[in-house]
Amino acid sequence: MKADTTLHVRELYVPEAPNASTGILNGQSSNVLNWDDVRHTWAYPLYKQMLSNFWTPFEINMSGDRRQYAELSAKEKEAFNKIIGLLAFLDSIQTDYANRVAGYLTDSSLTALMTVLAFQEVVHNQSYSYVLSSLVDKGKQDEIFEYWKHDAVLQERNEFIIEGYESFVKNPTPETFLESIVYDVVLEGLNFYSGFSFFYNLARNQKMVSTSTMINYINRDEQLHVHLFTKIYHAVIEEFSLDKKEAQQFVSETFKKAADLEIKWGNYILGDRFPGITSSELDAYIKFIANKRVNQLGADRPYPEHRKNPMPWIKAYESVNEGKSDFFEQKSRQYTKVSDDNGFDEL
Repeated sequence: MKADTTLHVRELYVPEAPNASTGILNGQSSNVLNWDDVRHTWAYPLYKQMLSNFWTPFEINMSGDRRQYAELSAKEKEAFNKIIGLLAFLDSIQTDYANRVAGYLTDSSLTALMTVLAFQEVVHNQSYSYVLSSLVDKGKQDEIFEYWKHDAVLQERNEFIIEGYESFVKNPTPETFLESIVYDVVLEGLNFYSGFSFFYNLARNQKMVSTSTMINYINRDEQLHVHLFTKIYHAVIEEFSLDKKEAQQFVSETFKKAADLEIKWGNYILGDRFPGITSSELDAYIKFIANKRVNQLGADRPYPEHRKNPMPWIKAYESVNEGKSDFFEQKSRQYTKVSDDNGFDEL
C-alpha cells in the first residue's frame, strides 16, 4: 500500500487552477467552491444531508432528566458519567483531526464537507457539557471530563486511535492519510456504539429520554461522517493506485483490534449489570457493527458469523428520521419497545 508521496498543505488560492479539483490530495484547484462545478457527484447531496441534520443542544429540555438522574442507581450514574466522559474526549479529538485532514484536501467541496463535520463535532462536544451542567455541579462535571486521563481501560482504548492519527499528523503521506481514515471509522463508527446502547437502553425503560434524544442526533451525524470518510477512502485508493489487498488487510486487522478493545470497554463499563443488555449480546453487537464498517471500507468481514444484529430493539433508536419537531416544541421523544420482527437488521 506504499505511496512515498509527501502530502502538501492546500494553498489559499491558485488563480491558474480549475475550480473543480484534479485530485483529493496534492491536486490542482483554485480553492474557489462552485457547487455546480465539483469533481465528485456525491459531495453536494451529502453536504445538503449534513445541513438538514442541523441541531443544537439548547433545543432539548433537560428538566425531566434532571429529576430522573437523581433517581438512577449508583451503577447507572457511574456508567452514565464515564460514557459521557469518553464521548467528550473522542469528539474533542475528532474536531482537531477533521481540521488536520481539511488542511490537505485540495478539493474545495470536500474541504467544505470537512468544515461542516468539524462544526458538528464541536456541537457534539458542547452537548456533553450541556447535559452535565443540567445534571451535576461544576466540580463533578470537571471530574467527568478528566476521566480519560486516569482510567486505564479508557487510556488503552483512546491511545489506539491517537497513535493512528499521529502517524498521519507526523508523516503525511497518502498511506498514512488512508490509515488514519480507518482509525476515524473505528472512532466514529464503532467506538461510540457500546456507550450509545447504554443510553438507548435507559430510554426504552423511559429513563433519561432527553439525553438519549441528544445521543440519537449525535449518532445520526456520526453515520454521515463515516459515509463521508469512506467515500474519501475509496477515492484516495483509486487516485494513488494503492494496493487494495494491502489496504483491505489493514482494515480487517485494525477493526479486529478495535473490536477487542471495544468489547473490553463494554464489559468494563456495562458487563451484565444492566437489565436489557447482556455482555454476550453487547460483544456480538460490537462484532456486528465492526462487520458493517469493514464492509463500507470494502474489506472482508472479520467476524463472518455475526451477520445479524443481536440487539434488534436498538434499531428504533439508531435510525429516526421523523424530523426535528420534537426539539422545536421542546419535547423529548417517548420511546417504545420494538419486537424482533420490526426492529431487525441484517448484513
